[in-house]
Amino acid sequence: MARSPGSRTLVDRRGFSLSMEDEIAHLRSLDLIGLQSRWQSVMGRPAPEHLPKHLLFGILAYRIQADALGDLDAATVQLLKRAATVQSLDEVLPLLAAQDQRKQAMVLGTILTREWNRQLHRVMAVEGGFVFEGKTFDSLSGIAFAITGTNWNGPRFFGLRDGNSKGVRT
Repeated sequence: MARSPGSRTLVDRRGFSLSMEDEIAHLRSLDLIGLQSRWQSVMGRPAPEHLPKHLLFGILAYRIQADALGDLDAATVQLLKRAATVQSLDEVLPLLAAQDQRKQAMVLGTILTREWNRQLHRVMAVEGGFVFEGKTFDSLSGIAFAITGTNWNGPRFFGLRDGNSKGVRT
């Protein structure tokens, strides 16, 4: 099997292209020598001799998925490089928090939902803010106040800060 020239698609001996899932399934069937050979064709250089079969498989599977679906964005790559140089977890946490804050930008049209006092509230991200009950708000915190009557961190109220994304639909 080989990659077709100028393409990210795997082509088998009969000339049929394989899906990403088929490519990865094929990797699972390869022995160490087969994975090393596949590494050469995918990476354009010999596989590091010290890598065991499971790591060769994992790296190749990642590369196939990244080629098909897109790789890490530049900010994430930079974060990982910085995290690799720190001495303790206490130094990594602020880096992760800063990265999390930058990822708060939402795609226009995203709908956030939150149940409060047995009532479902829906908010839509629009240019310049968020729409709730026909009104445009600058921030989610203003909407959280409108719903609860108390001050809340808006992203936390809608489950965006604690890793809970149940309220997000696009």
